[in-house]
Amino acid sequence: MPFDVEDRLIQTPRPARAPAAPLLELQSSGDIRILVIDDDPPTCAVMKSALANRDFVIDTVSDPALVESALRAGRYHLVILDYVLPGVEAEQVFAWVRELQPDANVVVVTGYPSVDSALSCLRARTFDYLTKPFQVDQLREVVFRCLEGKGLLRMTESALRESLGNAIRERRKALGLTLSNMSDRTGVSLGYLSQIELGKNSASIETLYRICLALGMKMSELFQAVQRG
Repeated sequence: MPFDVEDRLIQTPRPARAPAAPLLELQSSGDIRILVIDDDPPTCAVMKSALANRDFVIDTVSDPALVESALRAGRYHLVILDYVLPGVEAEQVFAWVRELQPDANVVVVTGYPSVDSALSCLRARTFDYLTKPFQVDQLREVVFRCLEGKGLLRMTESALRESLGNAIRERRKALGLTLSNMSDRTGVSLGYLSQIELGKNSASIETLYRICLALGMKMSELFQAVQRG
């Protein structure tokens, strides 16, 4: 009998995007599909709820007998997997994921952490390994970082401006420099520098280059400073 994804998976409609803190503002570059596999339905519900404020389509499966069928049912960008599933070995699930979801990243959660399970996850090249009970914010951070790495999430333009401004201001203050000092060093007007630090104006590549020279840092270091996590 063919697998009926609507009957056996809990389908989550895509919710409206909720406001987020400026430094965490992200936008998707397309449909993002996540599969949550955990034999404890309440845990599935917690994880689904934790991610429900984003434009994700989330399917959950809590019956270990349906895991393989769930993995065959559609394409996923991310699989969140409970390491210990009754009647199914983790190595078997990893093999199914490699075969059926070759482009998906895997985040493992487990209530029974051990050296053996951690090594197994390393061999399977999972993206991350979380132990239960985990913090909701910790799960979100791992998922967002994973999807950013895949190019599926990116900072909005306004969030990027603010992050750059914050990074520049923190570096400037750490060096004991005033905006007036920076204006003298860069040849950029005081008002423009202030607007950049406040995230209210975008800086050109040339301006960022001048700012980085004045701060004694490479441009790559500046952008690394604004990366989340």
